[in-house]
Amino acid sequence: MSQAPIDRGRWKTRIGFILAASGSAIGLGNIVFFSANAYKFGGGAFYLPYLLALFAIGIPVMMLEFGLGSKTGRAFPEALHIVAGKKGEFVGWWGILNAGFLTMYYITILSWVLGMLIGSFGALWQPTMAVPAFDIPEGVLPTATAYFFQMLTTAKPLIFVVIVWALNVLIIRRGVQSIEAVTKVFVPLMWIFMAILIVRGVTLPNGTQGVYLLFTPNFDVMKDPAVWQGAFSQIFFTLSLGFGTMVAYASYLPKNSDLAGNSFVTSFLNCGFEYLAGLAVFSVLFAFAIVPQASTLSMMFFIVPQGIAQMPAGVQLFGIVFFLLLLIAGLTSSVSLIEGIVSALRDKFGWARGKTIAVAAGIGVIGSCMFALPQVVDPGLENNGTIGLTLLDLIDHWVFSYGLLAIGLAQCILVGWVLGASKIRAYINENSSTRIGPWFDVLIKFVIPAALAFILGYSLYNEFQNGLYGMAYNENYREGAEFMRAAPVAVLMVWFLTSTFVALLLTKRGNYAQES
Repeated sequence: MSQAPIDRGRWKTRIGFILAASGSAIGLGNIVFFSANAYKFGGGAFYLPYLLALFAIGIPVMMLEFGLGSKTGRAFPEALHIVAGKKGEFVGWWGILNAGFLTMYYITILSWVLGMLIGSFGALWQPTMAVPAFDIPEGVLPTATAYFFQMLTTAKPLIFVVIVWALNVLIIRRGVQSIEAVTKVFVPLMWIFMAILIVRGVTLPNGTQGVYLLFTPNFDVMKDPAVWQGAFSQIFFTLSLGFGTMVAYASYLPKNSDLAGNSFVTSFLNCGFEYLAGLAVFSVLFAFAIVPQASTLSMMFFIVPQGIAQMPAGVQLFGIVFFLLLLIAGLTSSVSLIEGIVSALRDKFGWARGKTIAVAAGIGVIGSCMFALPQVVDPGLENNGTIGLTLLDLIDHWVFSYGLLAIGLAQCILVGWVLGASKIRAYINENSSTRIGPWFDVLIKFVIPAALAFILGYSLYNEFQNGLYGMAYNENYREGAEFMRAAPVAVLMVWFLTSTFVALLLTKRGNYAQES
């Protein structure tokens, strides 16, 4: 027996949907992680694998998710239930729960961004700063690094977590209506702020040298399989694929939407923003001979602020612009993640939007606070310093390196082989200005699953060869954190077993609500 009907809502305009979808794709990783990967993998040589991944994986999977959401008119779990029954629904719920873990720690990172934004008004740019919680005197760490770790050891991030969750709830409270209104403001602002950073970066002395390096290829590094693995992983993550968010957003589209065109525009907007972010970051850092690092957190909180601090003028202004850009970009992504969860729960249980948001946000706040726990467990700062940051590092590894790719692989198999890639292609072509050919079927059924399987296999092989991620940390934890010695295994089991158990429970329970 079905639940009570629900009103799912519809996007009012095509531009509203495109801005929301591109805002979902454009997040913290676009601004700093792409630049770090480009530097790590040979500058300009990274672009060829990246572009190949965009056209071979990114855009086709984007089309698949848009087509799946639009055709079924439902969020990720029920959309896959329609495709493949209970097994498909289980995959959908597993993906939603995986995205739930990511949402919780992503909002914790945004709470740190909010703290750094507040610090940008003055405290962040002091000449030196001590970190008493780690017994680190002034002058040992760059001020941005010292400020960040000092903030982590206080209760401030817990307060910031609540604020960021409240902002997300405020944005999604009326569904696509309020999301569309906010993204029409936020997304253009992101582009404006990025343009400001680019202009300032390339006009710095030696700033253009960073741009030259970014676009100067070192083709020798392309022989390394890790370069191709990095490019294919980057494109999958950066387009918000495997989260269930794009399926949810597409489920609010009118049936006559140009799905192929929307996929191309959304993908190109996202990747174009990444290119611009590369210009901004490389020009600022190389103007002051600062080497990028292939870590999102270190780039956001340590490396880029270090470059901004050395600007001859306007340090406070550009610091505010940078962290405000990060906060806005992060919010457009976190909103889509939460909406994907809310949409799935409403489809399943027929709950009112307010009740669904309250349940999701209540659980989410608790989870995000876990990643913001301030207890110091590594006073030497040899690893992550606090319990919260350690837990975040570990769960991020499993969610990103394995969870998203596994869901993407399962999704392609279900749609490509159970539903039939030709059927979803025919639906996409019904109203698309650009018709997609049989090459789409080949990519969805063979090429993309093979590529994702290779990446997963390659990663697992390295995992077992080099030891379980995080185990090397154990000997460095000293103060009151004996239980942290078991953290790598415990976090892996909590993530995997919780996602599996709850996904099975949700799959077996109840029928879906009907759309009004």
